[in-house]
Amino acid sequence: MGFRIWSVWDPAQLEGDFVPRVEDASEQLLFADFSDEDGLRDVIERTARHRRIDAVLHCGHGDSVLPVVREAWKLGLSPNPPSIYEWLQDCEGDDWVPAETPRVSVESLTVNGVHHVVGLTAHRTTGPPDFLVTGYLHPAPLTDGERKMIAAAVVENLTTAGYRFGPAHTQVALLPRGPRIVSCRTRLGGDRIPLLVDIARGFDMEEAIFTGLHGSPPDVPSASRYAEVGFFLLPEGRLETYTGTENIAVTPWVRGARFPYDVGDMVAPVGDPRARRAYVVVDGDTPELTRERVAMARQDLAATIRPADR
Repeated sequence: MGFRIWSVWDPAQLEGDFVPRVEDASEQLLFADFSDEDGLRDVIERTARHRRIDAVLHCGHGDSVLPVVREAWKLGLSPNPPSIYEWLQDCEGDDWVPAETPRVSVESLTVNGVHHVVGLTAHRTTGPPDFLVTGYLHPAPLTDGERKMIAAAVVENLTTAGYRFGPAHTQVALLPRGPRIVSCRTRLGGDRIPLLVDIARGFDMEEAIFTGLHGSPPDVPSASRYAEVGFFLLPEGRLETYTGTENIAVTPWVRGARFPYDVGDMVAPVGDPRARRAYVVVDGDTPELTRERVAMARQDLAATIRPADR
């Protein structure tokens, strides 16, 4: 589309197997300590001026969002003022939602102040008592009325915030009295949700962001199939042996997989965000079929893990 990209990462947050992909997509890969606000803002400012940057977008989340947006706004390179991000952060309400409450994630793209809901994604969990997230299913199997009600709540939230441009990943709790916003992050959904959207709808959310920078609104197709990502449910400890990744990779309905551990690495337990780095993505005609295929892939992975306390 004619864009040239400079990427800024915290080296402590960039995993080794992602480095070539980021470098391939970038004119230059720059590093900064995201915990050093002054240093991060200095990298943004120097790069923007030296490279004549036209727009600065923060594509992640965490404490580095506001420093980047504040510097970009000062330079006239952010489509959204910092107050929008501050308002959205202040409105998060995860603490008051019971763990057993069903949740969906809503992906949206905003162009010129108009909010376009791309789709809703259901959360797969361990069930009682902890309801830890084990994967995601797109599209969420809901009625038309439920989808419209949830989408309306998300659009109202983004409108109230004054969001002008960019993706948003909104978590919604499905309470008996109606949907309630739990959190809204101004980024693409993590955990391969954009890949699920692409598989189910043939819609590339990353591409749509750049189309939006040109001023064109997204044209989102209806879903033609289901796509599910399932995290490998491994116990905490040190990896001693593993097999099965080759078989998983060549299974016809597997659309993506990642197992970033080597022998000797520490494996994060279910429920730890780091455990989501190991996953399988499948497609299917029904939610039941995708669930079954994720279960089959998990069975194909055989891992020996020594408990952490040994």
